[in-house]
Amino acid sequence: MFGRLRAWKRRHSLLVDTLALTPLALLGLLSTLIASSYADVSGRDRFGPVVLLLLSAMLVVPLIWRRKYPVAAFAIVALVCFVQWAVGITVLPVNLAVLVAMYGVAARRTLKWAIAAAVVTEIGIFLSLVRTPNNVLSAWPGPTVFVVAIWISGIYVNMRQRYVESLLERAERAERERDQQARIAAAAERTRIARELHDVVAHNVSVMVVQADGAGYAIDTDPEQARRAVQAVSSTGRQALAEMRRLVGVLRDDRTSGGEYAPQPSLEQLTDLIDQVRASGLPVDFTMSGPQHEVPDGEQLVIYRIIQEALTNTLKHGGPGVSASVQVEYGAHDVTLTVSDDGRGASAARAADGHGLIGMRERVGMYGGTVHAAPRPGGGFRVTARLPIGQTA
Repeated sequence: MFGRLRAWKRRHSLLVDTLALTPLALLGLLSTLIASSYADVSGRDRFGPVVLLLLSAMLVVPLIWRRKYPVAAFAIVALVCFVQWAVGITVLPVNLAVLVAMYGVAARRTLKWAIAAAVVTEIGIFLSLVRTPNNVLSAWPGPTVFVVAIWISGIYVNMRQRYVESLLERAERAERERDQQARIAAAAERTRIARELHDVVAHNVSVMVVQADGAGYAIDTDPEQARRAVQAVSSTGRQALAEMRRLVGVLRDDRTSGGEYAPQPSLEQLTDLIDQVRASGLPVDFTMSGPQHEVPDGEQLVIYRIIQEALTNTLKHGGPGVSASVQVEYGAHDVTLTVSDDGRGASAARAADGHGLIGMRERVGMYGGTVHAAPRPGGGFRVTARLPIGQTA
């Protein structure tokens, strides 16, 4: 409700500023009626109500633009007050407009403008007191205290606004930096994925070359073996082609190329990974269920990396006495893996959009799968991922 009200005030700032001047305008009208009804020994009766109404309008109307043009509004009001003093019109209640204009300068402009406005206002007070029968030095401190109080209020509002603006700027900058760090992390993870998939494809091509050479040697002496070798070449080629299609568009860091081509971790190394984690002091319950069938090398690598990342997060954030479980379930057309722990869960100091989770989403999304990572309702943390099997990109 208050947010909508503030938004409406920003859209209709001119109307709001005009309505805020209504009490001052009514005060000017009332003082004009009183001044025109009673003669004043100081000579105010020499000026009719039309002149006084015009004077009041000239003091109030510029204040409508005090928010957008505070210095100009103050200059006009101060000039009108000087003309009023010069022609001999005594101080009216509507002359409070000069204090409103001074407050606008102090609240919206730099300190030097605020000091200049305060000095001009004090000069005006001094000039108005010169024509009174009272002693100027004894009468001056009273209105000066009032002026200084309003001036300090404007300075405080100015400082408060600048402080809030700096906080908003810092928040926006932090948000931009966070998004930038997330993009950098995603780009780095894509580079790593591209590097690993390159090794997978290179390994498959190496297998194809070996099988093709074997088929060439056995084609005359053992046609059946040659036929099986050619079939292996065909199957490996299709798999390598699918991986290569997924690789298109993913940048690769050429500085790390040139090493030996070797197969990346696969499901066969999951047991070794679990043993390494257990040796690190984390009890892990590992189960595989469902009819196990052939999984492409690239997706085996994704499953391995997700489990590795999830268990690493458990070691880092799970707290003392934590244990974990890893479940790999084969379906007819997909593989679902769940890594959960009974650690501190939501109370742990881990970010829901950390770089590790970004990497998981990048890997799984490349194969059209899904991943969900969140604290468990009963405590702990759970990572669930589903990968479709046998789909080519």
